[in-house]
Amino acid sequence: MRGIVVLTGAGISAESGIPTFRASDGLWENHRVEDVATPEGFVRNPSLVHRFYNERRNHLFTVDPNPAHTALARLEKESGSPVWIVTQNIDDLHERAGSDNVIHMHGDLLSSLCSRCGARRDGVRSDMDEHMVCGDCGAVGSLRPDIVWFGEMPYRMGDIMPLLESCEIFLSIGTSGHVYPAAGFVEAAVSRGAYAVELNPEPSLIHSHFHRRIAGKAGECLPELVDEILKGTLLP
Repeated sequence: MRGIVVLTGAGISAESGIPTFRASDGLWENHRVEDVATPEGFVRNPSLVHRFYNERRNHLFTVDPNPAHTALARLEKESGSPVWIVTQNIDDLHERAGSDNVIHMHGDLLSSLCSRCGARRDGVRSDMDEHMVCGDCGAVGSLRPDIVWFGEMPYRMGDIMPLLESCEIFLSIGTSGHVYPAAGFVEAAVSRGAYAVELNPEPSLIHSHFHRRIAGKAGECLPELVDEILKGTLLP
């Protein structure tokens, strides 16, 4: 049975109170992207990078999933087709809302990565610092947030592409279409016959590739879109 792939971006989490970080001036929370979101930045100033992501992680514990997250969890539970969420977000709001099939292509705030041996550890809920020791290789100062930084390859592309090429419905929720490879997902899905819907307050850079565009907030519009899918009235 052909499934459903949902790409989610910063917009869906912003409705829960998580900042989108990157402003029009190219800064993330008043920091240069090069300083807090590159491997080179981590080498130069690991203390700054850890402090930046510790703040993001601590803020995550103060917010909750919104109706858009719960709508997608309902879609997964009630749909007769497989439903996969491919998220560009590094929070755990999809999981907290009840979604199980979630691929974090840009990493996870609640995971650590050893830059020396590559070991990953889930369940990070306390602050990290440059003095931590890797439990796998014993290296000191090698642990970093498990985030895909600029210049690094997104996770699980080998799993994502087959899902796009076999899905019947592709949804893009709260993403601007600025960042590749995610911005190319709609073309991969549509080229194999998927019906594509974009839900965003403003048209994305790639809105012309979608069959249908819904203008609005995900928390307000997505529950109705999920109803359409579950009732079988979405497809033309």
